[in-house]
Amino acid sequence: MKTRDLTLMSLLTAVGLILFVVEAQIPVPVAIPGVKLGLANVVTLFALWLLSRRAAATVLILRVVLGNFVVGNLMMMLYSLSGGLLCLLVMALMKPLFSEKQIFLLSMFGAIAHNIGQLAAAVFVMGTASILLYAPVLLLSGLITGFFTGQCAQAVILHMKKIHS
Repeated sequence: MKTRDLTLMSLLTAVGLILFVVEAQIPVPVAIPGVKLGLANVVTLFALWLLSRRAAATVLILRVVLGNFVVGNLMMMLYSLSGGLLCLLVMALMKPLFSEKQIFLLSMFGAIAHNIGQLAAAVFVMGTASILLYAPVLLLSGLITGFFTGQCAQAVILHMKKIHS
């Protein structure tokens, strides 16, 4: 692995961790567990688009593990990891289908996968499928937040290309 890539992964992990911690302090206007902005996912999408699947997975795992230790919510680590890893898998597989101007669409698919991963973890932990009643609201919120985080990542990626041109 190149020193440049390792340095960029470290910086992305730090930025993702900061966004994760800041977002944990923002009250969510919806009283449904699992609904949040997903600002740190901008970093994962950025890493996937500009580095590699492996780099994005490393950044994601480090961010989730460190972030949950920092905010002191270790139970949420299972939900964050299951959602985040499924999100990354879906985005990595679908990435070849999208251009740089469609990153927001890729992010929306990833956000839906993230919510499906979280719901699967919740069903596993709670031992009941009744938690799936939250699915429509979580999937709708995932589309909205996925669009927003995708637009953010897309803007940063396109701006980076202009700087390096």
